[in-house]
Amino acid sequence: MGRDAVAEAFEAIDAALAVVRGEVAKAACGAPAANDPLAAGADECLDILAGLARTEARVAALKAEAVATFAESARSIAPPDIPVQAQEMAIAAEVGCLLAIGDRAAGALLAQSYALTTSLPRTLEALKAGTMSWQHARVMVEEAATLNPDAATALEAHFLDPDAPDAARGCPAGEMPAYRFRRKARVWRERNHPDSIEIRHAKSVTERCLEFAPEQDGMARLSAYLPADKATAIWNRYTAIARGFQGPNEERTLTQLRADLFAATALRGGSGCTGCCGGSAGTDDAGTASKGLADIPVPRAEVLVTVPVFSLLGATDEPAMLDGYGPIPAAMARDLVANGAASFYRVLVDPRDGAPLEIGRTSYRLTKAMRRWLRLRDGKCPFPGCNNSSLDNEADHLLAWHQGGTTGISNLGQPCRKHHRLRHTSRWRPTAASMNEPPGWVSPSGRNYKSEHQDWEPPKLPSPPQARAGILAQPGSNSMMPAGKGTVDYFRLPRSLGEDCLAAYLAAR
Repeated sequence: MGRDAVAEAFEAIDAALAVVRGEVAKAACGAPAANDPLAAGADECLDILAGLARTEARVAALKAEAVATFAESARSIAPPDIPVQAQEMAIAAEVGCLLAIGDRAAGALLAQSYALTTSLPRTLEALKAGTMSWQHARVMVEEAATLNPDAATALEAHFLDPDAPDAARGCPAGEMPAYRFRRKARVWRERNHPDSIEIRHAKSVTERCLEFAPEQDGMARLSAYLPADKATAIWNRYTAIARGFQGPNEERTLTQLRADLFAATALRGGSGCTGCCGGSAGTDDAGTASKGLADIPVPRAEVLVTVPVFSLLGATDEPAMLDGYGPIPAAMARDLVANGAASFYRVLVDPRDGAPLEIGRTSYRLTKAMRRWLRLRDGKCPFPGCNNSSLDNEADHLLAWHQGGTTGISNLGQPCRKHHRLRHTSRWRPTAASMNEPPGWVSPSGRNYKSEHQDWEPPKLPSPPQARAGILAQPGSNSMMPAGKGTVDYFRLPRSLGEDCLAAYLAAR
């Protein structure tokens, strides 16, 4: 009876899919009863896509449950004399052969299914409800893999429980692309991991490497696993130099220029790249190959490093945030602030809520300070799913200046060029923003899409003795702590404290 019921259920699924497929075919011709048949047909297809996405998630949840239940049953009926490793290999082989996937993929599916059905109940329920895709669920499994049970539960609650004390703000996890959710989940994990990021980073540094992978069409890929500050500095330097090569006669894209410059410097060893960047030596062609790197103007690449003030002082080991990357160890941030002043711009956060202060102006043109604030508020282009966090993002008045819009943070967005152009050449429209929230978007079909929000968290406050010791350890800073007092009211700290602490810290270097 059980197998018959399953067979009938799948027949019903096939019949339902046939009905939906027929509706898609009708939509291609337009809904005959609608005032605008083509628009109605397009809108119906969007509804069908949304329904299919929910169905795919529900099927993925059922698949995970079936895999986990099969594995548990197979272990229960296995002969007691079979070694555990051989038993697990046999289970993975069965799943792999049935689903026509490799051993590694089968092993990963088994591990993911086990995690979802035993330790990540909220994620499994989101899959069953169709509010989170399988790709999102995999991200949750991978980010929770090294967390203890309490931390894994907190991770789930942060993103999937709207009533959690510190629930994620902005676009829900299942409504942003999985790769964007991975970044947000990684940031939360780094901030809230039970083990210190300093210790974890020290271990990871020993695993640094350079890897080579052959690709199709006579190409290959090099990738380096490096500390975040070094990798970010390398990337920013190649980007800045590549911009120096760009001009009206340069046909190569910024991406191609980065690759050519990397190959030139790696193979030549010196600062010159004559003949290595795609042109002929001694000629002044489109690639300006006759110039050496030393001859190319290098625009300053300004990188924001957001550092909690007590972490900067060494009173806590709370991670700092490196713009375009995410959490980094406090020790790395202190070194960047002290020794990277030419390219790293420090941002000290308010000890009350973790957010920097708003910077506003009344003129049409934005100041550098306002552009920095937009980068802090949005983190990237605010269009849903866009990952562009480059310095090329363009400030945009949400309500146009000539229509009475002001040049204030709440009336500004910073879309990348692609989505800035989309806003002005189509019926996509940004919604209102605020001091701490980037604009959302409304599509031509009238659907609302939320932007991601930065998940600012209040800095971790050290105990009063730690704070006092950290501040008093800086030369010239004794005046910041009232004499004879052993406690600090953190919510009454002067706004100038961060600047004074930074000056004292730099003076001590």
